[in-house]
Amino acid sequence: MISLDLNFHILTRDLSHYLENQVKVGLFGSGVGLSLVLGFSAAYTCYYLLSVAKKPQLISGGKKFYQFLREQCPVVSETYYPTFWCWESRIQTLLRPFVTAKPGVVYRNELIKALDGGQISLDWFDNDDSVPHPDPATRPTILLLPGLTGTSRESYILHMVQQSRDLGYRCVVFNNRGVSGETLLTPRTYCAANTEDLETVIEHIQRIHAAAPIMAAGVSMGGMMLANYLGRKGRKTCLRGVVVFSAGWDVFECTASLEKPLDRFLFNSYLTSCLQASVHRHRPVLEKCYDIDHVMKAKTIRQFDERFTSIMFGYPTNDDYYRDASPIHRLKSVQVPMLCLNAADDVFSPSHAIPVEAVKQNPNLALLITCHGGHIGFLEGLWPRQSTYMDRVFKQFAQAVIEQGSRLQDLS
Repeated sequence: MISLDLNFHILTRDLSHYLENQVKVGLFGSGVGLSLVLGFSAAYTCYYLLSVAKKPQLISGGKKFYQFLREQCPVVSETYYPTFWCWESRIQTLLRPFVTAKPGVVYRNELIKALDGGQISLDWFDNDDSVPHPDPATRPTILLLPGLTGTSRESYILHMVQQSRDLGYRCVVFNNRGVSGETLLTPRTYCAANTEDLETVIEHIQRIHAAAPIMAAGVSMGGMMLANYLGRKGRKTCLRGVVVFSAGWDVFECTASLEKPLDRFLFNSYLTSCLQASVHRHRPVLEKCYDIDHVMKAKTIRQFDERFTSIMFGYPTNDDYYRDASPIHRLKSVQVPMLCLNAADDVFSPSHAIPVEAVKQNPNLALLITCHGGHIGFLEGLWPRQSTYMDRVFKQFAQAVIEQGSRLQDLS
């Protein structure tokens, strides 16, 4: 409370000083206008400090993992101060791609063959200038999975590459089929439930960098895919740890949330059009197996999945696909340390569907919940260009897993 009062006093004092020098006294030469501005500003500041800026909630199924995070990742115990002029969920979600900088990253692209004859595009950042890890054979590798229609050029991916570069690590971005400019060789794209391509990618990385430690980070659908992969593989994976951001844990609840009028207007229709654009780019190979005209008439993600995704991956109904795609059903089988960051106000992953109880039952899981942050938002600072709360969580957890991972070998 002392810290809160101090922050409030400092903010009010600085604001008063600024207004005395910059704002002309109005309302017939009296100080009434200035008093109103000061009063409103003080009230807003008080509301922000009391109701918006809060420490995140850290939940874990085991004391060992909980203590590890508290010691090695101080960010999990720090108050998260959302950008004061855009802390609302939808604003954070919409603004992040525009206000955050895109660090310059030069990738090396690699195309690898998939089991069905298709190809998978990987974008490597080798970090050959790494000082902490000059030997490429043992340089730690971080696998990054973008969101639903994302690629290696998304700002949140570029920021994670930048954070990894600072730590001396190598990165590789797994681009889902057909989204990053490569030719679609077979009539198959991707979905959150199917992890065959992800398994192929992880095996490929392990084969060419057998002596290097490997961990992974997934964002939104990329996080869902990672969680489903870990639930299927159990201990049979080379990944030392995983961090997941803004994942949708129950696809039924996520879809229902995005179908509310405002969120359908702001997000659902746009994402549906992005999915349709990807299908249209690969129409010559896809129209041999699917009714593309029908797919292009979809108005929501649910309609798109009913007409395309669930059919492509052989599900009897779309409900069967959504049930299989929901990571909440596989969390009990995860045997690798996995930290999950969600915002309680994320309309893509509503708070009532965040798997708090499931996480409490597995010592390999930890859940970090902020009150604000939106979907892949987590903006902080006056002008959040360079770093976000999510970036700091990623950097600290990645460093902890790579450099202190021996402490996580047996969390049960």
